[in-house]
Amino acid sequence: MTILIPSYEPDVRLLNLVLQLQTFKLGPIVIVDDGSGPGYRGIFETAEAYGCTVLKHTANLGKGRALKTGFQYIKKHGPQGGIVCADSDGQHLPHDIKRIFDVLLEQTTPGMVLGSRRFSGTIPARSRFGNTVTRGVFSLTTGTKVYDTQTGLRGFPYSMLDWLCQIPGERFEYEMNMLLTAHKEGYKITEEFIDTVYLDHNKSSHFRPLVDSFRIYMPILMFSTSSVLSALIDFGLLFVIQYFTHNLFLSVVAARLCSSIFNYTVNRKYVFSTGKTSRVRQSLPKYFSLVILVLLLNYGLLYFYNEKLIIPLIAAKLLTEVSIFVFSYWAQRRFVY
Repeated sequence: MTILIPSYEPDVRLLNLVLQLQTFKLGPIVIVDDGSGPGYRGIFETAEAYGCTVLKHTANLGKGRALKTGFQYIKKHGPQGGIVCADSDGQHLPHDIKRIFDVLLEQTTPGMVLGSRRFSGTIPARSRFGNTVTRGVFSLTTGTKVYDTQTGLRGFPYSMLDWLCQIPGERFEYEMNMLLTAHKEGYKITEEFIDTVYLDHNKSSHFRPLVDSFRIYMPILMFSTSSVLSALIDFGLLFVIQYFTHNLFLSVVAARLCSSIFNYTVNRKYVFSTGKTSRVRQSLPKYFSLVILVLLLNYGLLYFYNEKLIIPLIAAKLLTEVSIFVFSYWAQRRFVY
């Protein structure tokens, strides 16, 4: 078993964590100095004197890149056991890290183990709000419930290292991408509840609320953008074809076919790509099977809104698109790409 700790501008809490972990004798400790600079050299040199392996980035590249650097090192140098990732700011207690270690050892099939916080007691408002929003969005769009999507305490078997190194993302979004692609790859996500620790109102966190939140939500934002562009194509063609044919069904089918080809191409290459483009022969049949289902839903809802409720076509189209947006994202994420 290896303990992997990505670290940027740490303080003495990193050294305290190392000393406490060594009493459990879980295995070697690998620390990645993510470009902390000369002012922190003493802390990392002390960690090396304690027996840790310290890998160095000359500049700050982000938590995702630091984790990948550690994973690549462990792939080459071993040992070939599990890996438990923990933060260096004192928020992950040694006994909780050991709990993740123990749960990982009990696994019979490959999967990740999350040290999930309960968010009880006094929690900084930005942390409580951020985790609540992320948990809700993640559950809504993937159909998978994860209580703590932002935890940095995670355990993995050695067999997952190749996959972990291929996941896109260099900073905090890497950990979200990890969760988003786990189900698709058949990896189970197990949650083990741990103590919630926030020191000094989480002042030591390097998380940037605006920039890093944008990165975390990027996959969902990209899907939304792709869907909006496809909807604009669908809208335009629907009215053009309806104007010339006066046939609602033909208009819906033709407009949806053209917009679906655009949507499939963009989603396959940019939205649901995990560093390698999905094979057309695998994703195309599933995508257009979904298109047929969505098309039937689209026509049924549009007919109901426009013909039965006598809602103007533009308003009916807007209601229809909103109705099937979440379903489409969830289905593409889970079954298509």
